[in-house]
Amino acid sequence: MAGSVQRYSPDALADFACELLTSAGMAEPLARDVAEVLVEGDLLGHDTHGLQLLAGYLSEIEKGSMARDGEPRVLAERSSVATWDGERLPGPWLVRRAIDWARPRAQMHGAATVVIRRSHHIASLAAYLEPVSRAGLMMMLACSDPAVASVAPFGGTQAVFTPDPIAIGIPTSGDPMMIDISASVTTNGMSARLKNAGQRGAQQWWLDALGQPTDDPSVIFAQPPGTILPLGGLDAGHKGYGLALMIEALTGGLAGHGRADLPEGWGATVYLQLYDPEAFAGTGAFNWQTDWIVDACHRSVPRDAERPVRLPGERGLARKREQLERGLELQPAIMPALTGWASKLSVKPPISNLTNL
Repeated sequence: MAGSVQRYSPDALADFACELLTSAGMAEPLARDVAEVLVEGDLLGHDTHGLQLLAGYLSEIEKGSMARDGEPRVLAERSSVATWDGERLPGPWLVRRAIDWARPRAQMHGAATVVIRRSHHIASLAAYLEPVSRAGLMMMLACSDPAVASVAPFGGTQAVFTPDPIAIGIPTSGDPMMIDISASVTTNGMSARLKNAGQRGAQQWWLDALGQPTDDPSVIFAQPPGTILPLGGLDAGHKGYGLALMIEALTGGLAGHGRADLPEGWGATVYLQLYDPEAFAGTGAFNWQTDWIVDACHRSVPRDAERPVRLPGERGLARKREQLERGLELQPAIMPALTGWASKLSVKPPISNLTNL
């Protein structure tokens, strides 16, 4: 219907995703975490890292590249620090278990850290931040994929890194600040979406194989492949390059497993740290500072009066509230990619509501 969009109940989508995963053989507790994290990504507007990933996850399960059940293997553990081997288990389940491990230890010691090698993909980093931040803890989450390289070091033309995302949830007395950025100017998922839609980038976000800047995302899928520019682009890409080096050290370095090892396929090396402000200057003092920053940013006179200054995560949380009320609007290509799996696994897709624009 022209002039309308398809919206779905978020709970129905999570149930649908969970049923697809369990029908593919994944244990229900793991499937439920994966489904909830994917839907949370879509609710927040991170729709390249929400249910768009599910068809790929199902393919990984089918070929045995994602474990269906099991437990992470503890490689090292001290009072507030742990290193796990994720055993190729689903990333969302592993990250949620790591948060569960770190939370009481952060409250006891002030901070707690878990690094995970050999996790599968962990989806949208922002999808983990809100519950932890609303509980008064600050959270930092970063990951890299040692099996993939699409981002060149600043000044180079051959890929070394993945986009290497990092996310930080910062408590305030109101909504948390939720930062989710990458060390590159765009991501693999967005590059693929633009290429598949026959679209160009808003700017020259890529280099072709000869090192020439371009707004054509197809160059990173060519042979020989081009690369994604580091955050900051041609002028200030040394900043994104430095950020990528830091994330590689926090993930692969601390986990002792990364790009120096033989690749095992799509996955992640993960760094998670929780801080309890109460153990430092106190929660009240922390919120006094973060609330001041929030107010100062909101008061800053905008360059464009139609676009007032926002805090990171503000638009995502507003989008989530709207979609919880009216239904979740999926990207048009997502449900068609899942209907084949639904038929194959004998799972009934959810029914959408058509909403007039």
